[in-house]
Amino acid sequence: MKKVDHIGIAIKDLNNALPYYIETLGLKLIGIEEVESQKVKVAFIDAGNCKIELLEPIGEDCAIAKFLEKRGEGIHHIAFGVSDIRTRMKELKEKGVQLLQDEPKLGAGGAQVAFMHPKSSFGVLYELCDKGDKPNGHL
Repeated sequence: MKKVDHIGIAIKDLNNALPYYIETLGLKLIGIEEVESQKVKVAFIDAGNCKIELLEPIGEDCAIAKFLEKRGEGIHHIAFGVSDIRTRMKELKEKGVQLLQDEPKLGAGGAQVAFMHPKSSFGVLYELCDKGDKPNGHL
């Protein structure tokens, strides 16, 4: 694990939440995109030493929609920046960590992502985020 890359926050309405982060907190919007593989619309916010990823569901059958229904708005996951995600996944499996998928998926900004099951991580959903040769991160 290199560093905390971003903190994912589940929200119901991106247009409603963005003014709080940009105008009230004075943080900078990096960009917005839809991630079809995860069925979410995301906005990345520059919070200095870490990014904040706001996650709005696209439709009712995605993980973020289910999270919002069950828990409401709030912190969804913490993402660690990694290199060679497949090797990291293999190492974690060998150490008994349960992953939510066997292969990385395409995430925001073209990153390869995989999630560690909260049951293996003391109740926290962690994401592995491999941006390859994208030095500036998402978007």
